[in-house]
Amino acid sequence: VQLQASGGGLVQAGGSLRLSCASSERLFSRYTAGWYRQSPGEQREWVAGISSGGSSNYADSVKGRFTISRDNAKNTVYLQMNSLKPEDTAVYYCNTYGLRVAAVRHSWGQGTLVTVSS
Repeated sequence: VQLQASGGGLVQAGGSLRLSCASSERLFSRYTAGWYRQSPGEQREWVAGISSGGSSNYADSVKGRFTISRDNAKNTVYLQMNSLKPEDTAVYYCNTYGLRVAAVRHSWGQGTLVTVSS
């Protein structure tokens, strides 16, 4: 399975970006899809998830600023990021997972770099 994230870039604090991640997984629509991020020197952390039925949840650090969505017809998950902060700077990845956010189902793709300047 290939996970192709895109949409990252350089943005000023307070700005917005929309990330996309296309999956080649045939059964993508059946699983919870999530976004994760990894900052330099830090471990990868879960950011947001959306179930097969469309229910979403978020890490406290992004709640109210980020919105996750999915288009199962396109096997794609999105992350709308508003009111970006310098601490959001990271490489962002997507994956599908089971009952636990750490139980990702596939190898990580290359991710997309988001840099937020102050």
